[in-house]
Amino acid sequence: MRPLLRRLLPALCSAAARALLAWRAVPMALRPAAGTERAGGDARSAACAAPEHDGLENVQQKKIFKENKEKTLQREEPCAADSVDSLMAEMPFVDTDIEEECAMHATSELNSKKKRKRTTGRDVEEGIERKKKKNKQHQPNYFVSLPITNPKITGSIQAVQDAIIQKDQRLSKAMVRSGSLHVTMLVMHLSSEEEISIAVGALSDSKVFVDNLLKGKRVDLSFQGIDHFRNQVGFVNLAENDHTTLLKEIAETMKMIFQEKGIMTGEERAFKPHLTFMKLSKSTELRKQVKKIDSSLYEDFKNHYFGDEILHRFDLCSMLKKKQPNGYYYCESSIVFGKSHEADLVKEALRRETQALLPRLNQIKELLTSPEIRTKISKELFEDRHNS
Repeated sequence: MRPLLRRLLPALCSAAARALLAWRAVPMALRPAAGTERAGGDARSAACAAPEHDGLENVQQKKIFKENKEKTLQREEPCAADSVDSLMAEMPFVDTDIEEECAMHATSELNSKKKRKRTTGRDVEEGIERKKKKNKQHQPNYFVSLPITNPKITGSIQAVQDAIIQKDQRLSKAMVRSGSLHVTMLVMHLSSEEEISIAVGALSDSKVFVDNLLKGKRVDLSFQGIDHFRNQVGFVNLAENDHTTLLKEIAETMKMIFQEKGIMTGEERAFKPHLTFMKLSKSTELRKQVKKIDSSLYEDFKNHYFGDEILHRFDLCSMLKKKQPNGYYYCESSIVFGKSHEADLVKEALRRETQALLPRLNQIKELLTSPEIRTKISKELFEDRHNS
């Protein structure tokens, strides 16, 4: 910038000087000198008095006018020889530092652009933050859960998880604990204790409608085969049958009841019951390392039968509150119907104990029927009575 201004400044000053000289020269040339005016007056008077001298006096007047013009130009010539500084002294920006002014202007313009950029960036960031905050305010934090309690299902899923971890240790962070296994019926956002209370009431009201749908029938949900959502979530499928169709109808009925209570359920998509056992979203660090779950890791269990779950309970659970010691979610309320696996487990335990005792009982019966044993027992009893 500085070299360019130094090259241009003399040319600009020279042009300004020429313009100033032209402005000063033209009026002086057009105005006759004082002596000329007097000479012209005398000449005109003389012309009136003696016309015969008109030609001579005109020649003299022209000569005098020419001499005066030359003197005027001589007086103006030193201005043309003045330095650039003397000419610049008549300019309005004489005391201004051109380079500094240009630099200040450039800096001001740059700062203005930066300020606009910072402001624009800040506006964008604030908009994103507002959007995130808004999304967070409506992000689901509660759900209605169908808990999985059948040991056969939880044990089979544990076997699948172990097999996957053996092939890729990193995915251990993606596994769902056996105590947390469930089927999600509804999701919702509850922002206050009042809304939680309303949701508890809606779940309680659902029991009557569910009982009417079940009509005393036992619902067995059969879990078979493994699938995934965009290679981000691994889950066990529910086999399609009449019982699965009934579960979908229950989900739609519960959704309607919650919405009538003013609780908006977040899922607009069709209800697809599934049992999640693995998801990358469980660990932020893992998602940086693993972008997709390789389906070949669970290829051996693609069509595996995991077992049946008897429908017996729905829970209103929190996604954010501290989980229970067994790994299951914090539960605000529950509705129970039908038979549970807990009762079946008790019956199964009694049956196994009985079966284990039967051989012992049979042995005792056989011993009691033997003559030798009966004689020996009788003798021992007699001695005990005698000694006492």
